[in-house]
Amino acid sequence: MSVRNRFGTAAAIALMTTASAVLLSACGPDNSDPGSAAPGATGTAAPGGTAPAGAAPGGGSGSPAPGGKEVNGTSAANHLAISTGTRTVAMNGTTVDFGTVVRDLAWSPDGKQVVFVDGSGNLVTAAPDGNGKSTLAKAPAGEAWSHPTWQHAAKDPSGNDVPGATERFNNIVFASAKGGLLQLESVPAKGGTPQVLTPSSSEGGTDNGIPQPPKTGNTWANAGGRQGSVAYANTPADEVYVYDDYIRPNTHDIGKGSQPALSPDGGHVVFVRSVNGHDHLFSRSTDYQQKTETDLTPAAATDYTEPAWSPDGRTLAARTPDGVSTVPADGSAAPTRVSTIKGLPSYRP
Repeated sequence: MSVRNRFGTAAAIALMTTASAVLLSACGPDNSDPGSAAPGATGTAAPGGTAPAGAAPGGGSGSPAPGGKEVNGTSAANHLAISTGTRTVAMNGTTVDFGTVVRDLAWSPDGKQVVFVDGSGNLVTAAPDGNGKSTLAKAPAGEAWSHPTWQHAAKDPSGNDVPGATERFNNIVFASAKGGLLQLESVPAKGGTPQVLTPSSSEGGTDNGIPQPPKTGNTWANAGGRQGSVAYANTPADEVYVYDDYIRPNTHDIGKGSQPALSPDGGHVVFVRSVNGHDHLFSRSTDYQQKTETDLTPAAATDYTEPAWSPDGRTLAARTPDGVSTVPADGSAAPTRVSTIKGLPSYRP
């Protein structure tokens, strides 16, 4: 079972039926189960746990350190950001106070905005400096939202799109949990009413014996590639899937694992799988006919979870019990710890 002792089916369902399910993601200030921090929880995003001097309650504070100096693993050069389930996010060699709890921070494809779940469990977008916050959608009572991702695809070059359209997809896909029911939902990036996203396959059906992907139990979505594909995990099956609806619905099973992340070009997916008592990072092609997997952390003596791709697709960042480590995406070297901040890594495009 992937993500050892933390994402088992029964445990995940139980988490999502409690009041604490509002915080399903693993971006809390410690290394407990995803969502262990309660709304308004405190924690430290950097040594000392304080925002830069002059931090305003509304957010937007922080400036890069002189000369691009790294602050606990982040810098303007490496694009790494770390959110901890508190008001502050480490990025650009500093900490930025968003003026509200930031959980599961993810970036827009152009790097000009972030999306996250706030302390009230709602979907919010903002500028990278914490200003310009906008609530896209408010979570209904008793429903927990987590792990948003920005699904974007340009207009179909074949001309099959609506005339005058410049975008085919510009949505926020996220996980929803209510009463033990896990499913993916989608809302326009400009805001609106969330709709259930039901992955399907045009190749599946009773006639050809190919099963349709599960409609429920889906979580941990991550979008990538030019066509807005979405990788996600199915908790009951402990499986990773890739969903593509650019031309026609097509969903295929990647294999056992959880917490998937798509490469910037959409050609590879990295995911988490438990091996010999530790959570390892695995990578494979998104082409379902190419089934070769690479264990990127074969000598793991700790747990590597919640992976994120660098913008150039050469590096992966992952959370560990001691902070954040990076590893070459081709597995050519062992992981290196780059930060002692315990939080969810992400990269600004």
